[in-house]
Amino acid sequence: MRIKRILWVLAAFAFASLLYAQVRGQGPTPPPQPQTQTQIQSQTPETTNAQTQPQTGEKGKRQAQGPVPMTEKEVMKEVKSAPAETVIKDVKERGVNVDMTPDFEKKLRKAGATNEVVEAVRRAGPKASAQMAKMFIGPGQAGTLDIPKEEVQAFDAIKGELDPDKVIALAADFARKYPESPLLSHVYSYSANGYQQKGDAEKVVEYTEKGLKLKPDNLMCLIMSLGMLPQPQYLNNHEADRDKILQEAESEAGRALQLISQIPKQPNETDADLQRRLARVASPVHASLGMVHLDLASEVLAGPDKDELAKAEQEFKTALTTDRPDPTDYYRLGEVYKLEGKLDDAIGAFTKASEIGQATMIKAYADRQVEELKRRKAQGSAAPKP
Repeated sequence: MRIKRILWVLAAFAFASLLYAQVRGQGPTPPPQPQTQTQIQSQTPETTNAQTQPQTGEKGKRQAQGPVPMTEKEVMKEVKSAPAETVIKDVKERGVNVDMTPDFEKKLRKAGATNEVVEAVRRAGPKASAQMAKMFIGPGQAGTLDIPKEEVQAFDAIKGELDPDKVIALAADFARKYPESPLLSHVYSYSANGYQQKGDAEKVVEYTEKGLKLKPDNLMCLIMSLGMLPQPQYLNNHEADRDKILQEAESEAGRALQLISQIPKQPNETDADLQRRLARVASPVHASLGMVHLDLASEVLAGPDKDELAKAEQEFKTALTTDRPDPTDYYRLGEVYKLEGKLDDAIGAFTKASEIGQATMIKAYADRQVEELKRRKAQGSAAPKP
């Protein structure tokens, strides 16, 4: 689950750091989500154009065009001298005029950049921001939308804000002032993301539903909704509708994957690069499907359903076929292996979750799982406890 992890998104897209209640019976015990993928990044056509305008050297023209993107030199200088929060804020507000490359990433990390800073810089680059604009606004719409300047400025204020409470307040103000705005569906995406960071599952679903009602193909809303629906925190509050919710999540995941498959190839993008990009966007959707099947597997009174576990295993594996895997997906895969009695595989998955999740709370959860499984293996018990 991420929006990300929206690419958390997303892509998506790891999602916000949430402690979930344990699902009933033999269901998974969810770890907190990593915090490296909580912010949705988007660009309207106007701000994307502003970021790619050449610098004129005249202050007035710069202001008319919007914030001047940071150069690689400026980013490096700020990484070395300012707190990570400041770097992230400036990068989001101004953008970056250079795309992320392996060499650039090495320089950033050598200068002390955190994972969060590296990801913020990556998403603020020209190619990433242009692609995100298409994900939010929709392919082919960028040149047809006629959005008043004040609406764009209000939207920019929302997406440049880091505090979730302020994001929620700004989004509510936007909805009151511009109830007919074509950007409102995307504003609701930010509202949902703000509530996600606050751990309010009900509000996340409420605002993603609002966004999807206005724009059914709002991929960011769809991915965030999918990330939340099969989670114990949400399901435990809707026990009577549990099966219906899981069925809906599975169906919507198929729709999301169809939308992702229609994301167009970018100019000068190789087929291999396109597939890597699509894999990153689809990763949280497959993770959500993994959670659906993991939940269904735990509903059988006689013990975990083997067929559902096999489906969950495959979905989590697919979610991890990306160049930036989410540690939560390794953790979930470890839970599946554990229920299947595959202790060595489970230990390997939890160990990987710990390694990738070094900067998150998930490391402690994964380490405890590894210790428990190693003790169980030493005792010669290959079957999960009921």
